[in-house]
Amino acid sequence: MLTQKMKYALKALLTLADEAARETPEALTIEEIARRSDAPKRFLEHILLEIRKTGVIASSRGRSGGYTLVRKPSEISISDLLRRIDGPIAPLPCLSRSAYQRCEDCADEASCRIRRVFAEVFWSYLVLIDSLTLEDMMRSGAVAEQIVGE
Repeated sequence: MLTQKMKYALKALLTLADEAARETPEALTIEEIARRSDAPKRFLEHILLEIRKTGVIASSRGRSGGYTLVRKPSEISISDLLRRIDGPIAPLPCLSRSAYQRCEDCADEASCRIRRVFAEVFWSYLVLIDSLTLEDMMRSGAVAEQIVGE
């Protein structure tokens, strides 16, 4: 499951991507991002600082300051963001690429039926999630709203 923090991060990024797609995009303040994305400002401050460290967004100070998207939505990997914001995404620690740990109660990974079944499911999930970008999420907005609304 996505954490609330990740959902707020995605909402903020989608808001910044929508702004970047405008004819004359502007930097958005945290207040404006919060208003447009319906996310609480107090959480966004920390989240946007974290995202800024990934090089996806930049901030500027001053009268016309705020946050802007600095990479194209097609270059922003959702799985990379998930790992940065929420940590490992594997269902078992022995399946994680970035935070592998042997399961304490496992005598033999090669014969572990739990690992084998979840590995198949997880790798299928990874193929999908690793190909997903912010641009895909922008395009699927209308379709997702229809599905959720039904």
